[in-house]
Amino acid sequence: MQTILGAGGTIGLPLARELRKHTERIRLVSRNPKKVNETDELFPADLTDPTQVDRAIAGSEVVYVVVGFEYRLSVWQRTWMPFMNGVVDACKRDGARLVFFDNVYMYDRSAIPHMTEEAPVNAPSRKGLVRQQVHELVMEEIGKGGLTALIARAADFYGPENRNSMLNIMAAENLLKGKKAQVFGGLDRIHTYTYTPDAAAATALLGNTDDAYGQVWHVPTTMDRKTQRQWVELIAEELGVKAGIQPVPLWMIRLLGLFIPVMREFPEMLYQYENDYVFDSGKFEKRFGITATDPAIGVRNMMSDLQNRSAKA
Repeated sequence: MQTILGAGGTIGLPLARELRKHTERIRLVSRNPKKVNETDELFPADLTDPTQVDRAIAGSEVVYVVVGFEYRLSVWQRTWMPFMNGVVDACKRDGARLVFFDNVYMYDRSAIPHMTEEAPVNAPSRKGLVRQQVHELVMEEIGKGGLTALIARAADFYGPENRNSMLNIMAAENLLKGKKAQVFGGLDRIHTYTYTPDAAAATALLGNTDDAYGQVWHVPTTMDRKTQRQWVELIAEELGVKAGIQPVPLWMIRLLGLFIPVMREFPEMLYQYENDYVFDSGKFEKRFGITATDPAIGVRNMMSDLQNRSAKA
């Protein structure tokens, strides 16, 4: 049994599809899971309840943590470490392998212009400190020899079935509505993005590759060093519209936070958009011979999904 904790989310949905290439026994765990594959086992659970987490993991061979807790510092501080301690304990007890899907928040600010798996871990934000604690927990347990685990790490997302990506929300959706794309930080700063189907396929592959465990892996991410302006232009070209851009300075982010709760959490993460942001997945590409989807194709699929959802709304 391969179990997804956080099924139904941005990575959980495509991960369930990809795991079908490796196994027919997939358990989807979330508050209200829905089948992705006909043979999926549905396991409704509140992942903030350790008892329910224990039951969800029982009998699993591989456990994928792709949970997206509410993007609020207070929630992260209250939830992440108790949840992960419970997951680690359950995996150790049941002999399950753990695949933790992570972001880049724990990397030192100096690493952002070129991030590799060897980048220094020294979180410059409060949310980053939470992720750093989780990273350190997993790596320490691996080091002790009691847990078989790996960390699959991605850059900022873009792609279909994506409700949380800033590129989707602030640029693609705005342009689709005839508005200007809104961009944080420097318009002409490089920003590499991970295409969500690539992330899911890589995570499934890693979880089913014995010698991938005990390590951190960057999932395939474009090395086409497009600036934020060029990403907007690519989206606009796909839509056949003018690439109107509205820079979003810090004061405007705070103003937006009065109406959009997630924006209240964003100011401390602005450093990632004020510098070049290059996520290097060369280690994965060399090991598996798989590269990221071309951005033009990724954007085309993203916009097709957005247009289809907009037409149904």
